Amino acid sequence: MTHKIEQAHRYPEVGSPFFWPLGIALKMGVQALDLERKNMAFLEEVEKTEIEKPRPQFASPNREMCQLRTFTLRDFSRKPARGEIPTFLLPPYAGHTSVIADFHKKQSLVETLLENGITDIRLADWHGATEEMKDYDIDNYLEELHVAVTDLGGRVNLVGLCQGGWMASLYAARFPAAVGALVLAGSPIDTQAGSGVIKAFADDLPPSFYEGLVASGGGLLKGAYMLEGFKSMNAEKQYVEKYVELYEHIDDPDYVKRTENFERWYEYTINLPGKWYLQVVRQLFHDNLFVKGRFTGLGRTLDPKDIKCPLYLLAGEKDDITPKEQVFGAAKYFGTPKAHVVEECAAGGHIGLFMGSNALAHNWTKIAAWLKRQEVRKVA
Repeated sequence: MTHKIEQAHRYPEVGSPFFWPLGIALKMGVQALDLERKNMAFLEEVEKTEIEKPRPQFASPNREMCQLRTFTLRDFSRKPARGEIPTFLLPPYAGHTSVIADFHKKQSLVETLLENGITDIRLADWHGATEEMKDYDIDNYLEELHVAVTDLGGRVNLVGLCQGGWMASLYAARFPAAVGALVLAGSPIDTQAGSGVIKAFADDLPPSFYEGLVASGGGLLKGAYMLEGFKSMNAEKQYVEKYVELYEHIDDPDYVKRTENFERWYEYTINLPGKWYLQVVRQLFHDNLFVKGRFTGLGRTLDPKDIKCPLYLLAGEKDDITPKEQVFGAAKYFGTPKAHVVEECAAGGHIGLFMGSNALAHNWTKIAAWLKRQEVRKVA
């Protein structure tokens, strides 16, 4: 091997150690050259997603309606039908961007809803927390959601994804007249139900652990910490298997593109306000105050029984982040009559609920039809 490296140095294009493998391949023949090409292609893909980390972009055309401190209100509408009230999407706010709701062509919740007759769609594009936002709490977010809903005419259908679901529920309990229908997908409502990993973390780790995370981030919960936490839940997959699979499929352009798009979203993180994060961990997950009717939002104790609008609950059969018991618990604690509650399980896991092709094709098309029926029922 030493002899081959010495030979490789004779090539001017391999004057830098970075290019030594290429030089070696040139001396070892076509087979080795193909191996090196594959190696370089693999490294380039890893660099695109995990080194450069470009900001993910929404797949569908949209415009900014307004920029608030906590989020940008985006409009994805396509000539809404007369009388249609806006459907307002609240994506997860857990260290990643809101692009999860409009991830990629043919892998987009926004696109699925638009193609199935929901033509007035708005979305909260959550902002990463800056140092000035470190002391923001849940009230800051409820307040600005209310500003957006007021701008949209004062009444919306809310679609909450994961953490966006408990945020939507808090809002619906505080302003019940402002919510026409509520869709919760993978949303932890009864946070002490089931056996999800987030519940275990909230129960087993002392408050000092979470306070230490925030302190080390200068008053913020770093998105990078959240990412490492998510990866640790499936370490073998995240640190070994996905790289092996990418290498094995490096010559498949479709596979590489799908992987690149997902990793670009997954590896790009945003920070969260430390005060907000500690409030969520303690009051919503550990103490489960919302379903107990003891959570205070914008100066009022929120009663989940005040939520009486039509309710659609979507859970993942294999969801280890938000087990279905936490999602379906909403039917028990909310005031919506049973006749107006739909409970449904999708086949996949957590992220698949929002961007998986199976969930989009089978579950979200039904949710779109259900939302349209609510409009007809209100008019009648």
